[in-house]
Amino acid sequence: MTTDTARTGGALTRLARFCYRRRRLVLLTWIIGVIAVALVGFGYAAAPDNDFAGGSSDSAKAQALIEKHFPERQGDTLTLAIKADKGIDDPAARRRIDKVIADLDASPITGPVTSPYQDSNLVTKDRRIARTTIPLTEKDAKKTEVKSLVDTVKQSSGDGVSLGLGGNQAEKAETPTQGPSDSVGVLAAAVILFIAFGSLVAMGLPIVTALMAILGGLALTKLSGYLVPAPDFTVVFAALIGLGVGIDYALFIVTRYKDNLENGDDPESATVNAITTAGHAVLFAGTTVVIAMLGLVAVGQRLMTGVAIGASATVLVTMIAAVTLLPAFLGFIGHRINSLRLPRRTSRRRASHGGPAPTRRAAAERWAGVVQRRPLVTAVLAGAALLVLAAPTLSMRLSLPDASVQPHDRSSYSSYTILSEGFGPGYGAPLIFATEAGPKDALGPVVEAVNATEGIAYVTPPQVSKDGQATTFTAFPKTGFQDEATADLVHKLRDDVLPKAPAGDKVYIGGPNAAAIDYSDQTGSRLPLMIAIVIVLSLVLLIALVRSVTIALQAAVMNLLSIGAAYGVLVAIVQWGWLGSVFGFATDMPVTTWVPLVMFPVLFGLSMDYEVFLISRVREEYERTGDTRTAVTHGLARTAKIITAAAAIMIAVFTTSLLGPDVSIKQVGLGMAVAVFIDATIVRMMLVPAVMELCGEANWWMPGRRAPKMTSGTPSRIEEEARV
Repeated sequence: MTTDTARTGGALTRLARFCYRRRRLVLLTWIIGVIAVALVGFGYAAAPDNDFAGGSSDSAKAQALIEKHFPERQGDTLTLAIKADKGIDDPAARRRIDKVIADLDASPITGPVTSPYQDSNLVTKDRRIARTTIPLTEKDAKKTEVKSLVDTVKQSSGDGVSLGLGGNQAEKAETPTQGPSDSVGVLAAAVILFIAFGSLVAMGLPIVTALMAILGGLALTKLSGYLVPAPDFTVVFAALIGLGVGIDYALFIVTRYKDNLENGDDPESATVNAITTAGHAVLFAGTTVVIAMLGLVAVGQRLMTGVAIGASATVLVTMIAAVTLLPAFLGFIGHRINSLRLPRRTSRRRASHGGPAPTRRAAAERWAGVVQRRPLVTAVLAGAALLVLAAPTLSMRLSLPDASVQPHDRSSYSSYTILSEGFGPGYGAPLIFATEAGPKDALGPVVEAVNATEGIAYVTPPQVSKDGQATTFTAFPKTGFQDEATADLVHKLRDDVLPKAPAGDKVYIGGPNAAAIDYSDQTGSRLPLMIAIVIVLSLVLLIALVRSVTIALQAAVMNLLSIGAAYGVLVAIVQWGWLGSVFGFATDMPVTTWVPLVMFPVLFGLSMDYEVFLISRVREEYERTGDTRTAVTHGLARTAKIITAAAAIMIAVFTTSLLGPDVSIKQVGLGMAVAVFIDATIVRMMLVPAVMELCGEANWWMPGRRAPKMTSGTPSRIEEEARV
């Protein structure tokens, strides 16, 4: 039976018809537009900003004082760590050490390097371990130039002498690019689409559409940095999200197009119908993801705002491509959508109203029947499983990665281990105290109080700025950057030690370690606000689509459970170290501070996508039959295949991030893959049908309106507007 959607008018209908009939113009416009934006975006991209400090935190105030009164401390530095089995004074060891120091000193991007043989403070008492600082003369030294210094140090190790080059720039320089992981994700998605569609042509359309959209979207993401600064992981994160949703959105529309052709539509009507129905749901789903992403703005951190805007730009472009570029492609393909088919032993025609083949639908209906016969048991078991998985979330610790969590073949990790052995694990977590209060002699009681605090290894003498307006000193904790004890120490110093010392209330604690702690504390305090905003906005949108307060509330609770379960699995693997090495994590570590921040809005938006695709079908069936049980059974049967395929694509794309080198991106990909898997299985296939069965007619409650009951054969508005 052919629907009349193509003749009902409306903006989407007119847009779809225009793109189909003017397909050459639309395709040419897209090609020229993407090339132009890509040339500008990738050629003149805004520089990334990875400074997570800022605002009114103690560490930000300390950093501001240092930048204002200690300009000589500005600029990046590297740290050379040296370990000689026979001592650094062994003649063979000294020749090797002198040579590497000379090579580093001769580099055009380094300043004067002080040899540890000239300063006994740079050498341990047993003369086996030494260190020295290498200043970088260029503020933004090229990665290749710093990499050459790292290679020099690596190649100089040997014959009883171990060398490591540490520092932020060294870590960046030896961290490889994301590499082929995105390509692997595209290949995996192509295989899944080929299995789902059984046709190379149908498989290729979502891939090509998504790739063109992502190219333009990532270019806009790079340019958005001029409006709001964003960290360097924004582009990789946007690529993950864009690739996943871009392919999925095109998948939904191509599926509906194929159904329409099998129902007897000509290619133009099939295209218009697909865009008007599935395209409507795609726009809603994409808008939900964008609104959820923009919830990051509520966190009040400028870099998270940059991530939200940059990633949202990519999602917006994929949405636009799905309802403009894809119908143009469909105009070129026409009836050839099933060309180059996968050989099958039997061919089953789909049912007249679309959906999976009868045997597959029957299996899904049987599963729905099993759930509906024992809804309470199913709901309890599914809910308990999610709560068990979410339990580790209660022990989640947040921090930013440092050299100690990098792969063990990195020079920065070698530097960390050598310095920790010789100067203590807290050497890589210095606490920098800064104040404008009086000369350095006035800080004597403060220095003594800090030095006497349990957990402090040693304190350096105070130094006064050249203008005489500020004083600073450094304290080294006994524990490392990632240790919980270090964060507890910083809080103790701020809350107990400094307030009790004379003039201590005017002393601020800064440095990379304190900045990471402040950032984590700020994130933890503002995360509930972001969650509340995302939930409220998403609920409003879902109520507007499905016209049910009950279902919208169910969706919110279930989404929270699935995201909590994903957080729990992430904590167990990353922080507790369960199977961590299997997933490419060199050691157990706290969860990167910004990971749960960016995961929540994206996952909540994606979960709402699946909710829309399932509930829209259920709503259609309810309006047609007036029976909730039948509606849930048929709705689940007709969406099971497409939700499974969409989830499989998302999981494939997200898990490919584990192939990359960045430990934080690995965490994001792992967490989101787990969340999508849980959402598409436990939540959509078990919890949703069970809870809807328990709620019965209450599923359709809306204030001031009774739920409609319609007879078989009566067309529904949702069928015309949002059927997938």
